[in-house]
Parts: sequence; structure tokens; C-alpha cells
Amino acid sequence: MGFGSTTSTPVSTALLEDFSLEMTGKDVGKLEGARDSIPRGTRINVTFLGNEDLEMRLAAARAVKRLGFVPVPHISARRLGSRDAFERFLAGLQADGTADNVFLVGGDPSVPEGPYADSLSLLRTGLLPEYGVRHVGITGYPEGHPAIDAGALWSALSDKHSALSEQPLQGGIITQFGFDVDPVLAWVEEVRDRGIGLPIRIGVPGPAGVRRLMSYAARFGVGTSASVVRKYGFSITNLMGTAGPDRFLRDLAAAYRPARHGELKIHFYTFGGLRATCEWAARFRKESLA
Repeated sequence: MGFGSTTSTPVSTALLEDFSLEMTGKDVGKLEGARDSIPRGTRINVTFLGNEDLEMRLAAARAVKRLGFVPVPHISARRLGSRDAFERFLAGLQADGTADNVFLVGGDPSVPEGPYADSLSLLRTGLLPEYGVRHVGITGYPEGHPAIDAGALWSALSDKHSALSEQPLQGGIITQFGFDVDPVLAWVEEVRDRGIGLPIRIGVPGPAGVRRLMSYAARFGVGTSASVVRKYGFSITNLMGTAGPDRFLRDLAAAYRPARHGELKIHFYTFGGLRATCEWAARFRKESLA
């Protein structure tokens, strides 16, 4: 299927103001090709993959800044082999002027490659503000994590919130993407009920092939029952099509209550499709305002 019609229901375009994007160190060429379709000053998260080295990660952050955007380098706790590796990355970012914003993740390795088991351990080193970091992003999992139980996830979120508040650091949450608005907003409400007032960016997949979306969803434990994905706008029996987040964002806008849910924005997982995602967002906003 295509991206779907976006003209039937007005959407609160405030949710699409100041959206953020995600790329890998290998996507610099794609970023350069998409630069004219990305609003100046957009926050662009740069992932921390195991097959990329220090210089590639630093170069990607520099490219984001050079092209007029705000780099948000990821730091993967379990991929850091030593405290020295952590400090060398932070020092490189500081030297390049790209250390203001970082995003902390635990990382994929089942066994830590060094002394840091999770993103909380990075926060607790106290090193981030020493190297010029001012804003730290942390993860949120509205539909849980396949390898971490719900209680541990909530404890980790609370502990990271506390660790941020104890340092001269601002913070925000970016969620894993999902296909169903209901569990996302239920999770946001619980975050607020737990006294966590951090701004939240709702993770949304950019327009992508259905097969790729299903692959990523399975990896992160996102609900993909036939009824859920049909609600999102595609069928698991047709893996050859393409789907965009039109219906998800319309549903999110319809249910969003700022007084109840606090500050929400959108973070696009682009799967390498930076230009396609930004062109989709511009078209969606334009048609929604028509």
C-alpha cells in the first residue's frame, strides 16, 4: 500500500513541530542529499553501532552540525570497552562542538564490553557535564522490552530521572516506536503519574517497507498482531507494500491532551530514508492544514 490519504481528518500539527530524526554514521551521504528537505535546526540522533569506530561516529556528528542541524550522538553503554573509551568519545565531541546533546542507550551486547552495564551507569559517572553535555536523552518503552521485565524498566526510568535532576543536566525521553496509539498514551500517563515530567518524543517509524517495519518491530518486541497492524494501516499478509505513519499520527493528535500527557513531540526512525521521511512530514503537515 502507499502512504495513505491525509486529507480527511485535520491533525494537531503542533505534534510535528520540531520533530527529530535518526541516522547512522553511514548515512552522512543521505543526510547531505536530504539537507534541503530537513528544517534547519532539526535534532538528528546519530546511532552508536558496533561496526563503526570512534572517528566515524565523531565525523557523523560533525556532518550534522556542518549541515545546519543539531547533532545528538548516541552513547551505547555496553559497547564502551573502558572508561577511557567513554572519555575519548566525550572529549572528541567536546572538541568538535557537538557535545551539547547526547542520547544514552544500554546497547545490544548481552554482555558489556567494559565497565558500563546500562545508561544509568554512564549518568552516574558524573562525566557528562564535565565534557560540556547539557541535555541527555533516555529511552522509553511503551510496549516493554523483550529482554527486560516491566518492573526493571520502570525502576531504570525513575533512577535515570533522579540522576539527571541531581546534575546540571536537562533531559528528555524518546520512546521505541509502535503501531498502536493506545499503549503509547497509557504509558505516557503512567510516566506522569510517577512524577516524571520530562518532555517525551514519541518514536514513530518514517515511511518504509512493510517487511522492514515488521523486522524492526520483532526485534524490539513491538506488538504486531494482525489487528494492531491493520489499525496502523497495513496488513501482515502483504509484506511487499510501503506504509507511513499517517493514521498513527492522526490518532495520536486526536487523543493527545497536553494537560494530561505533558510535552509531546515526534521522533522519526527513518531506517535510512531521511529525505522520504522529511518530504512525507512536509506533505502531511500541508495537507492537514488544508
